[in-house]
Amino acid sequence: MPWGPDKPQREEWSSRFQRWWYDRFGVYMEDFRFQPEETTVEAEEPLSAKRLTENMRRLKRGARPVTNFMRNLSALSNWHSVYTSGIAFIIYMNAAWHGWAMPMFLFLAILRLSLNYLIARGWRIQWSIVPEVSESVDPPKEDLTVSEKFQLVLDVAQKAQNLFGKMSDVLEKIKNLFMWVQPESTQKLYVGLWVAFITSCLLPYKLMGFMMGLYAGIKFFIIDFIFKSCPKLRDKYDTPRIIWNSLPTDPQLKERTNATVSRRVQPVVSRGSIATIPCGVARDEEAGRSHSTKKGAFHEIFNLAELERPLAVCENGWRCCLINRDRKMPTDYIRNGVLYVTENYLCFESSSSRSSSSKKNKVIKLVDITDIQKYKVLSVLPGSGMGISIATPATQKPLVFGAMIHRDEAFEAIFTQYMKIMTTTKPPGNPEL
Repeated sequence: MPWGPDKPQREEWSSRFQRWWYDRFGVYMEDFRFQPEETTVEAEEPLSAKRLTENMRRLKRGARPVTNFMRNLSALSNWHSVYTSGIAFIIYMNAAWHGWAMPMFLFLAILRLSLNYLIARGWRIQWSIVPEVSESVDPPKEDLTVSEKFQLVLDVAQKAQNLFGKMSDVLEKIKNLFMWVQPESTQKLYVGLWVAFITSCLLPYKLMGFMMGLYAGIKFFIIDFIFKSCPKLRDKYDTPRIIWNSLPTDPQLKERTNATVSRRVQPVVSRGSIATIPCGVARDEEAGRSHSTKKGAFHEIFNLAELERPLAVCENGWRCCLINRDRKMPTDYIRNGVLYVTENYLCFESSSSRSSSSKKNKVIKLVDITDIQKYKVLSVLPGSGMGISIATPATQKPLVFGAMIHRDEAFEAIFTQYMKIMTTTKPPGNPEL
């Protein structure tokens, strides 16, 4: 007879052990089971002017702590408050001298969280080197017209365009720095990295931290203050700033390449052009050809005199959107096109016009304009908008030329020509005109 339990009893003990093991550790073993990752597609919200304005306000409120922190750092470096900056400089340099820079920053982080806890509990604690300026917040509009919604989207698109442009400039400069696009700038970074690497291998880390801490304090509190106070010194000796400003972006590189190619091709083109241009062609005829639009001669498109041509500042016109707020249907008051200014007229060529005699084109005499202003729909948006409003006796509400990327340039040109016409056509003895 064999020694030990029989086979059924061993199977029962094994099943009990498996159940006990699963009850104790089965939950943890389930966490290590390999499963395909679930991909969830978030539903996109429809475009809404109210939601867009609310998100802009949320972004502004969310970024306020970061902007306030950066303003306080800048105020410390600029010695906005001499006593505060002096105390901070002494405390930091003493901490860096004794090797306590890292514990000091950790203690400041703990102190900030403690203050935030007290503020969350109802305590009123406000401390800032630079006094905060409360900005007026206009109440949101509940009902927006179609033109206001359209202008709101255009203003937000302009801000997004400028923001993305600045971010692209930073990223392209960093890429070009590391890709040796400008070798003289990358060479300085390359030598500096080798010096830092060799120094880190030879010197102990405690001494390295001591040197870096002292340099950071002197740079932040003294050198930056001198450079900001003396721009000429900064332009000559602020090496990081000089290198950063000299780094090109991709559009700048493209412009340099095109300029180099044009300089190479220019002598050949100039010789050929001299031979092909007839001697009898006058400058006025050549200028008339350059001022023709895509649909014909300029004066024929707007039924003007042949001498009426766009000014030099707007030979190609300004792309914009005409909003006639006297009309009720969107198809009647929103037109895309190009805006021109001549010596006596303001001309808008609609992109949907089929012929030169189309009624969708707009011609306004400069002498008939009663008011001209920069236009902005919603005051909650930063900046001054992207439109120009033109008031005439023929319209109840001013015409709006919106979605103009070069709005300020167009406004200056139109307003300057308008004032020139009004001063020249106004009779000296008739004050009513």
